[in-house]
Amino acid sequence: MVKIALISDSHGYLDPTVIAHLQGADEIWHAGDIGEIEMLKNLPKGKILRIITGNIDDQQARQLYPEEEIFEIEGIKVYMLHIGGKPPSYAKGVKARIKSLGVQLFVCGHSHICKVEFDKNLNCLYMNPGAIGQQGFHVMRTMLLFEIENGKIKNLRVVELGRRGK
Repeated sequence: MVKIALISDSHGYLDPTVIAHLQGADEIWHAGDIGEIEMLKNLPKGKILRIITGNIDDQQARQLYPEEEIFEIEGIKVYMLHIGGKPPSYAKGVKARIKSLGVQLFVCGHSHICKVEFDKNLNCLYMNPGAIGQQGFHVMRTMLLFEIENGKIKNLRVVELGRRGK
């Protein structure tokens, strides 16, 4: 079993509330719009990090982290991309990419809206953790925690981190 903490759209902001939730994870996934990459030094040590860049990330971030990640974990093939849209209205080319890769889990950010939905047309679970940062139009800062074991996603929960700007 692998415990996952999924965050996105930090825009350079990482507070102690988020860090406390990341402590219990085996892996931390960041779905883009990191902002200041120095912020990543504050992530808990000893965790596997899977970090992608987003549309606000600068050249330094793009040299260190890819635009997308494709990997397998505990029998689930995962595709991470910052701008993905949402079911059934994915961003251009994303639906075809999900199909061609044959992934079971598609992770994105960008919208600042927390959403988890199974897309039966693609036979794929869609996850967007919302935003942990202070910048954007979202009202509530959110992240996702879940576990993956033997090809199954379990114990999925949305963590509300407080209102943006508070």
